[in-house]
Amino acid sequence: MFGSPVYLASVVIAAVVILLFLIIKWKMQPFIALLLVSMITALAAGMPPGTVMKCIEKGMGGTLGFIAVVVGLGAMFGQLLEVSGGAERLTLTLLQIFGKKRATWAMTLAGFLVAIPVFFDVGFIILVPLVYSLSRETRKSLLHYGIPLLAGLAVTHAFVPPTPGPIAVAQLVGADLGRVILFGSIIGLPCAILAGPVFGPWIAKRIHATVPDYMESEEAKKCWAEKDLPGFGMVFGMVLLPLFLIVLNTVSTAFLPEESAARMVFSFIGHPFFALTVATLLAFTLLGTCRGLTRERVNEVATSALAPAGIIILVTGAGGVFKQVLIDSGAGHALAQGLADTGLHPVWAAFLIALVVRAVAGSATVAMLTAGGIIAPLLTQVQIEPALLVIAIASGATAVSHVNDSGFWLVNRYFGLTTKQTLQSWTVMESIIGVTGATLAWLISMAI
Repeated sequence: MFGSPVYLASVVIAAVVILLFLIIKWKMQPFIALLLVSMITALAAGMPPGTVMKCIEKGMGGTLGFIAVVVGLGAMFGQLLEVSGGAERLTLTLLQIFGKKRATWAMTLAGFLVAIPVFFDVGFIILVPLVYSLSRETRKSLLHYGIPLLAGLAVTHAFVPPTPGPIAVAQLVGADLGRVILFGSIIGLPCAILAGPVFGPWIAKRIHATVPDYMESEEAKKCWAEKDLPGFGMVFGMVLLPLFLIVLNTVSTAFLPEESAARMVFSFIGHPFFALTVATLLAFTLLGTCRGLTRERVNEVATSALAPAGIIILVTGAGGVFKQVLIDSGAGHALAQGLADTGLHPVWAAFLIALVVRAVAGSATVAMLTAGGIIAPLLTQVQIEPALLVIAIASGATAVSHVNDSGFWLVNRYFGLTTKQTLQSWTVMESIIGVTGATLAWLISMAI
């Protein structure tokens, strides 16, 4: 019975249902829920009890060996960018370059850049005063500028490393991080444009949102007038430096001989560990001590970034455990074979799995980890670029954000919207990103 493909596939489906039940109904912490479901799945799939814990240790260690370093470094880099005013500088300069008539494009690009090193909610809270100022000055709806900003933030947060989501999924499916950055940027920009400068002004004409009264006292004092901020070139260069080094490594791997000295050098400096270490040290110096912060204060800022990063790291590690159990038990292979037999394209299979979990659980992280664990065994059945599966999973985990998602209520509060208006604006914007991202990933997969 344990070896039956139908039974093993049923075990995986039941595991996902139990996982959602524990997180949604019992409000269990996702880290504990993933570990518990992994143990139950392993035993139900017929794994000998003596090997279950070894499998869990293997899954946790194999995932965190990479994830912990990258997420930790990225969190510290982003925190220095936030504290120094680097994120605000990027946005102010882009607004000056584009002009107020094209401010929607400036806000989209600002969100796209800021969310590379900074978490989505942090980037939004930092930049929302700029949305308030533009809305007051032009008397246009907050959504006219807010939706483009949110679109840029959401796209990069989901598609472009070193944000935790795409890093975690890339590790689960064995995708090259440089290729994820390339495809994430290529696919992400059209998604951000459609969901931001195109959809934002359209929905703003139908929903006129003004600065909420309860935000006036807190935010009115904040002004996006020029002040003592770091230089645009320095901040822009630091944000792009790690991405450039990682992509350089990917390109050199494709075009240089394996034993060449140049490729070995690029392989070293383009590894995410080195690239992010350099970027973080530069941030400590150029955004920290060179701007008057003491070394003690820089250390405090960096250390404070590791608390939220630690939660992400542990949950991601538990997702790696779930994946390892599915692989070692054969349950994942059985479900992957079933998906392959249906004829559904892997990109759409990945998208739909993540979409369902996202819609039910509300957590993009849980959706990405669950879909990544289920889809990983499918790579042995089909020939497809793993980086495109990362984008497909991220797309599914982005779409259909609604009332069970914390991001939904963050936007609802800061823009003073009703629940219906938030569904009409934020939820539709997220769904445009998700559907467009999956469609472009599918089209690219058919072409390469």
